[in-house]
Amino acid sequence: PAWLRRLCGQLLSQRLLRPNGVQAVLRAVLEGTGGAAGAEAGDWRQCDVLAKILASCPQQCLSLQDYYKLVCPQILALLHPQDKLTAGQLQQVASRTLLSMVKEHPQLAQEHLLQPLLAPLHRCSSA
Repeated sequence: PAWLRRLCGQLLSQRLLRPNGVQAVLRAVLEGTGGAAGAEAGDWRQCDVLAKILASCPQQCLSLQDYYKLVCPQILALLHPQDKLTAGQLQQVASRTLLSMVKEHPQLAQEHLLQPLLAPLHRCSSA
């Protein structure tokens, strides 16, 4: 039913916007579908769906800028996972999300994803 979809969407959005919410949601989905156990042979379609969810701003968020400000640092953190069991899928989802965000909103992605990601390289090249 529509009310259940709305409620699930609201709960998902609230969790994503919390500190470490992106990783918590991804781990819950991956573990719930058996993805954590088969992280190396993960389902590409599942990673694409998760990336699309992360790349789209929820209706509950006040602005796209606020969403990127809260979620992008979490996505960058997924590139350096602590848990080796799900590292492959977390990195795959992060890279696909990054690509989607760059395509959909290049200026915001430049500010919140690409600049922080490339900052160490920039510091080395300007020194």
